[in-house]
Amino acid sequence: MSSVTTTPPAEARALPPLGPTRKLKLPKQAERRLANGLTVIAVRRPAVPLVELRLWMPFGRTHLARGAMLSQTVLSGTRTHTATRIAAELQKVGGGLSAGIDPDRLMLSGAGLVTGLDRMLEILADVLIGATYPAEWVDTERDRLVDRIQVAQSQPAHLARTALLKRIYGRHPYAVQTPEPDQVRAVRPAALRKLHADQVHPAEAVLVLVGDVQPERALDAAEKALAGWNGDRRGAELPPAPPLEPGPLLLVDRPGSVQSSLRVALPAVPRTHPDHAPLQLANLLFGGYFSSRWTENIREDKGYTYGPHSTVEHSVAGSVLVAAAEVATEVTGPALLETMYELGRLATVAPKPDELEQARQYALGTLQLGMSTQAGLASLTSAYAGNGLRLEFLAEHAARLAKATVDDVAEVAARYLAPANAVTLVLGDADRIEGQLAVLTPVRRESA
Repeated sequence: MSSVTTTPPAEARALPPLGPTRKLKLPKQAERRLANGLTVIAVRRPAVPLVELRLWMPFGRTHLARGAMLSQTVLSGTRTHTATRIAAELQKVGGGLSAGIDPDRLMLSGAGLVTGLDRMLEILADVLIGATYPAEWVDTERDRLVDRIQVAQSQPAHLARTALLKRIYGRHPYAVQTPEPDQVRAVRPAALRKLHADQVHPAEAVLVLVGDVQPERALDAAEKALAGWNGDRRGAELPPAPPLEPGPLLLVDRPGSVQSSLRVALPAVPRTHPDHAPLQLANLLFGGYFSSRWTENIREDKGYTYGPHSTVEHSVAGSVLVAAAEVATEVTGPALLETMYELGRLATVAPKPDELEQARQYALGTLQLGMSTQAGLASLTSAYAGNGLRLEFLAEHAARLAKATVDDVAEVAARYLAPANAVTLVLGDADRIEGQLAVLTPVRRESA
């Protein structure tokens, strides 16, 4: 006769206490405004013998298709270098350049060996002053961009984002951020050259250099290379983003969809607002990181979705908090119910001190982590500079995060995150989910 020996279950082990908050240490830096209006910021980060480059140029309110095409082709050749030669010259100094655009800015980014900084800046100046947009490159990149847009337009996340922007911003320029394929097909090299002449100028632009550099030496190199880049931007200023206008849930029909894309937009504040730090913490508590209430509820507890997430999106014209989740069609209504429940709970019941402290440590740790690499520090410095802020603001923000109390977070949650403030959109198979949603809230249906 065999016997089975059992052992009593081990007692749950308590988690170790959170460590002390490390003081945010700012690196050595220098700044100079050049005669042509370009602001240059150089930051010393000597971890590796590289330098990161970020050039931020205001580019709002331009023609969408032309702006998108310009970012695709600005590195396609100059009066003195072909695109292949540009790439080869950058590779000689262990570097490269790329371009991108968003509703506020045109960004040129790159990295290379510190010993090649002068050459990288010379090539950057050549592109900024003498980009030619050769027809064969424009033709090729036009076709590629059209293909990418058409692929994106078949994806639920893109369709939901597009519909949400229109719902939030109405007639504001932010309402449409992706051009239509036919608009891109109509762009010609002459239009890109004119756009470059009108918009690619140093006035109001910011160049950030981060790496194993002596800041004053880096400023001298930038001034020497870019002194010949001149001109003043001719674009109109962006109007302030309109306030959110809650109303019926917008149901965007995508027949046959096996999932629903749930989007909720809520009011937010810019980084300089006194409510910014407590609102960041409130967002983390709701859905801003893996230990959030929303994630615990609809992912861990109920299994409605894999990765719900909320974030505060900052733009030049305004800020907004956006929560997003992809849920199975059959649980669309229950997922929305739990989402509004968690928003309402946070807006009416103060968080527990230990819950807030965990979110605070995450926020402070993420801030430290974002500054820990040259690339992260360069991107952070550039993003802040584009909004008129400098690295010193990070220390101020860290101090505000450290001081925010339970009452502070509860107050901003009630002010901004109450479900009554929400703009809600669901993209999915309307015939299957409209009844679920109509039980919870008024619904307005439209086609994708």
